Amino acid sequence: MDVLPRTSRISTISQSLSGCRLASTTPPALSSMRSNISMRENAESPKSKCRDHTYNAFMLRAGGASLRVVIGPSEHGFNTVCITKLFPTYSRTVAAQGGINAASGNMTEDDWRWHMYDTVKGSD
Repeated sequence: MDVLPRTSRISTISQSLSGCRLASTTPPALSSMRSNISMRENAESPKSKCRDHTYNAFMLRAGGASLRVVIGPSEHGFNTVCITKLFPTYSRTVAAQGGINAASGNMTEDDWRWHMYDTVKGSD
């Protein structure tokens, strides 16, 4: 597996996000919610177009917790985005859960600790 050193990875990420800018931290009014994507000519190549995206928050991961972090502000009117290198069903959250686990206690003796143990063990 080809793994870049940490400094190279940070440099690569910062280069790919060079067009991003932080938007206002106040949520937009519902009447003015519209796409903040604008087209402009790229200075290096007049033939290509570059899209500017404006977000209040962005997340560079896509596990279950990261997706929840992005969904929360978007429910309150913030413009958010989640960037990942994996398809969401390949995340460790799905591998760890293997389905819905619940200690319902309606059949045999059951305990939430066993479900927690299975979830953590499945993610290793």
